[in-house]
Amino acid sequence: MNPGAWPSTLFTSPPGWHWLIIGYFFVGGLAGGCFFLAALIDLFGRPEDRPLARLGYYVAFPAVALSGIFLTLDLGRPLRFWHMLIESHTGRPMFKTYSPMSLGSWALLIFGVFAFVAFLGALADTERGRRWPWLRRLRPPGVVGSLVAIVGGILGFFVAGYTGVLLTVTNRPIWADTTLLGLNFLVSAASTSAALLVLLGRRRWSASAGLEALERFDAWILVLELVAVVGLMVSLGSMLHAWLNAWGVLLVGGVIGMGILVPLLLYWRPRLISGGRSAAVAAFLVLVGGFIFRVVVVLSSEGIGRPM
Repeated sequence: MNPGAWPSTLFTSPPGWHWLIIGYFFVGGLAGGCFFLAALIDLFGRPEDRPLARLGYYVAFPAVALSGIFLTLDLGRPLRFWHMLIESHTGRPMFKTYSPMSLGSWALLIFGVFAFVAFLGALADTERGRRWPWLRRLRPPGVVGSLVAIVGGILGFFVAGYTGVLLTVTNRPIWADTTLLGLNFLVSAASTSAALLVLLGRRRWSASAGLEALERFDAWILVLELVAVVGLMVSLGSMLHAWLNAWGVLLVGGVIGMGILVPLLLYWRPRLISGGRSAAVAAFLVLVGGFIFRVVVVLSSEGIGRPM
């Protein structure tokens, strides 16, 4: 792509974000989304749905740990990751309220602490966890457990969506041409997290009222995601021509078609696949579509302005 074809006020050098950052965006969204859904189920769901909430906590902590690893490895000099949190010349905490990257680094760290505490609380319902009765205090309806769920859920909500905001304030084509990336990343995190819990839940329990409710939730979130993606494309205006290529085909076919429309059809017409596998197939396609969405958003902008 010829750099002269793009507005000079919009152009900066590509940050060099590739697969590690894509993995960070995707897995971090799953961490935040799964924790948020688990907290909602714990706080407002029925007692019989607690195993589904426990599954969300089981996903959230390893996912946030893995996303932190991806982010650290992408720094180029991983051993200096602490520079994102601490001022090297003073040793004081570095917290920049005006910087989404600084806010995100601290949110990821603090969210990881809450995810770990909730993970421990989830162990209370297991046979091994019953040896330590104090673990039950780390989950609702107790005061401490409710606080963990509420604060951790808010942090998870932030972690799921802030990466899109981070791209929006980055002075790069596509990313800087819309204000809707944060919304899209947040909605995508919700749909992929619900899909992952459906997929894992279907492997553990053939069916339950909680799982069926989660499938309905995922279907409605997919409708919202479709609106958000179309809105994103419209908001780009003339910059939409950057997707009139293979990236656009991947977005329309892989994200909208395979990742949204086909799962919606399978959720709403479960008899299309025999053996009760429609929900599992739909959930798998949602996950694939969510990953492809981040691939398209990151790599399509990264490729603009690089030497041919």
